[in-house]
Parts: sequence; C-alpha cells; structure tokens
Amino acid sequence: MTTVRTTEFAASIAAGSWRTAKDLALAVNWQGMGDNPVQLADGRVLIAGGQDANFGSVSASAVFDPGPGTWTATGPLTDGRSGHTLTRLPDGTVLAAGGLPTPQTSPAGLATAERFEPGSGKWVSAGSMSVGRAAHSATLLADGRVLVAGGFADRSGTSGTTATAEIYDPDAKTWTSIEPMNDARSVHQAVLLLDGRVLVIGGTADVGSGTYTDLAFCEIFDPATGEWTPTGSTTRPRFDGTATLLLDGTVLVTGGGWPGWVAGWVHNTGSDWTTERYNPITGAWTRDADLSCARLYHRAVLLRDGRVLAIGGANAANMSTGLRSTALYDPDTKSWQPAAGLATGRWAFGALALTDGRVLVTGGVDHLDGSSYNWRLAASTEIYTPSEGQQ
Repeated sequence: MTTVRTTEFAASIAAGSWRTAKDLALAVNWQGMGDNPVQLADGRVLIAGGQDANFGSVSASAVFDPGPGTWTATGPLTDGRSGHTLTRLPDGTVLAAGGLPTPQTSPAGLATAERFEPGSGKWVSAGSMSVGRAAHSATLLADGRVLVAGGFADRSGTSGTTATAEIYDPDAKTWTSIEPMNDARSVHQAVLLLDGRVLVIGGTADVGSGTYTDLAFCEIFDPATGEWTPTGSTTRPRFDGTATLLLDGTVLVTGGGWPGWVAGWVHNTGSDWTTERYNPITGAWTRDADLSCARLYHRAVLLRDGRVLAIGGANAANMSTGLRSTALYDPDTKSWQPAAGLATGRWAFGALALTDGRVLVTGGVDHLDGSSYNWRLAASTEIYTPSEGQQ
C-alpha cells in the first residue's frame, strides 16, 4: 500500500482570497476530464450536465454572469449526460459530446452530440459519433475542428475502453472516424500544444472483465498527417490528474489517482502528490516539485501571469471530505506556495479562469460516506482573486 501525503498548507500564509457567489440551483458534480465549465465569447460561463446526488446524469444547464455573480437557467440538454465533454467552437456555440445517460449503462456511453446556441439559450442536435463513449477527451484543433478520442465504450464483452478517435467539423456538421490511438484509454488528459499537435496523457484502460490499469503511455496526434505517434511516458502512471499548457509551451501534470495494478502487480489505492513537465521538443517528461498533499479529482487553472492554481480535490485513501487547500505553482522557480483555502472543500467540481483574471469554482462533491457510498454534493460557488501583482 502506498503512503499518501495529506498535509495541507496553513491558511495564515496563503496568497489571494476567495469570496462566495450565488449557489447553483441544482447541486451537481463533474468527474470527467472534459465536462468542465466553458467560457462563452461574452465572458459568461456555461455549465451543462453532470451527476446529481442520486448518481443520475442531469440535463440541466445554466450560465454564470461574473458581473453580478449570478446563475441563470438556460434550455436543458436534449440528453442528460455525465462524463461528457464541452468544447467552445469558433462561432461561439458549445459542443456537448457523449457521456453516460440516465439510467447509466456503463461502460456504454452516448453517441449523440448537441450544440448550445448562446443567443437563443437552446441546445440543437450536432449529429452522432460513430462510437458511444464517456470519460473521453475532446480537443479544439487550430483549424476549428474538434478531436474526440478514447473513453469508456462498449468495445466488447470483456473490455470497456476504446482507442477509437473521430473529428467533428462544425462547418460541415459532420463526424469522421480517423486512425485510432495506439492505446485504448479513458479518464485521460489531452492538451493542444503550441505547434497545433495534440498530446494525450495517461488515463486508465480496461484489461478485461472490469479490471483497470493506470497508464503512463502518452501519444501525439498530428492533424496535418492524421497520425498518432507514441511519445515519452510519464514518470508514473496516473489518471484523473490535471494537465496544463504553460506559457513556455511545456505541459504541467499534477496529482491524479493510481488505484490500478502497477509494477510488480502490487495494488495501490491512493492519490498522487507528484508533478512533472513535458517538453514537446524532446518528447520527454521530467519530475517537478511535489504538491504538499496528494490530490485526485482536483482542478488546475492557468493564471494570467503564467502561474498555475491547483484547487481542492480529494485524497483517494480517504475521500470522505473534499480538500479546502489550494496552491500556486511558479513555472520559473518550479516551486509551490500556499494559496487561500476554499470555504467549502470539494472534489469533482468545475473551475476556470474568468476574463478578468479571477477564478470560478462551483459544484462538486463535499462529503462521501465510504461505507454506504452516499454523497453530499456542493451547490456553492466561490471566486478566487489573486494577490495584487499575481493576476
């Protein structure tokens, strides 16, 4: 069994501050890698779908206005979905793809997709993918198309992870299957690099009959050739971590989980406190400064000054309570410093940077009873303001 760090930073020396905003009308959580809130062209923030307190996939969607700090309900999704992806397209609409329906039929996901029109506040059909999937990735390419890859899918009777990939063309409103990834994976990260290629990182794979293993394997998709090429593996397997493109073009990965079978066939249950950076020129990963505590189902947000704010999450060895602590990463000094703590500890929540440099956090899991697997979800919303000179 792995020893897991649980120390949180002291709030007395923390940077920045949090204030509360209006609560969500419905408490939800988002456990996927791509179902995070999306910023609209006018600076408002869209949330859609997710899981409710009864583990059902919801169709509700709402828009947050940073000015008054309020939420306004919009038209619901046509299909309730969780573990889906949300991607803002160049024309300002938002693409929702895949996810688990209600009732949930894991590992089979939805193949349907739909687009949110901010002007009308309604969702319209965007066709269907060739493969139903959930916990996949969706990446906006430089040319405005969307790359969807991997995820949980009903691939066979003994395996529920897929390597398939497809591209959505918003102008033609069509889905096209492309060459599959080298490795089937779900709950992975995908990052658009500065040169237009896409880096896919880690995740987890079904190795048969519901047994999963975590992955260190990474690969790169080149839109110019339509090909996938293996690249350097992370220094340790991980899923549900965060991946952030830094201003210098490197990629920072933080935390995550590793409850699968790892080297030596030793079973580990816990979240990870390590971080590492990927150099797209060399294709190699390098260990970086450790987090002060292990984090899983957390979020990481790039601030305007190039720093990264790691927020909340959970320690997988004890997921009963979400973490309140946050931390700031300085890519120049490769070091972490404490930041102000959340009012409500949470994991599997939504977070993103607002246009004015502040950070929005909403929803998530506040408390989990491990024996009964009943959970309490958070409806609260908080906004982080960096210290002066750090925005």
